[in-house]
Amino acid sequence: MESEFLPLNLPEFQFNVQSQGQSKQIFDFVRRRFVSLTPEEWVRQHFVRFMVDYHSYPLSLFAIEKQVVVNGLKQRADVVVYNKAGKPWLIVECKAPTVKLDEDTLHQVVRYNLTLNVPYLVLTNGIEHFCLEYQNEAFVFLPELPSFPNL
Repeated sequence: MESEFLPLNLPEFQFNVQSQGQSKQIFDFVRRRFVSLTPEEWVRQHFVRFMVDYHSYPLSLFAIEKQVVVNGLKQRADVVVYNKAGKPWLIVECKAPTVKLDEDTLHQVVRYNLTLNVPYLVLTNGIEHFCLEYQNEAFVFLPELPSFPNL
């Protein structure tokens, strides 16, 4: 399966993949169901596992494709992680490995944050990963993924 996608700059994980007619599906362990396996979904599944397995983010506090209303339009944030108080804490925007992470992708996740108001944003295409923290009314790039708060 992995040979069908570009190698990612993330640890390798085992996934449950099945064929459905001409397409493939991957088991999303957050939503607990099979979903269409696209290059973007491949990145999302890897990044979520990376957050859970390597950074101890609680799986129960993830929302996948969270509906967000921005300027009256319904959109979907790829991944939203909540803190233990149930407030949105971090947004992850996933792109296919062939999609360049640029100002447009940054603006997309920042638009979601107009509604969710989180302190952390992450952009990833599986190859590059950018983490940002809201400090002094601006986003600042971080060297790595923030630790999940124990609060």
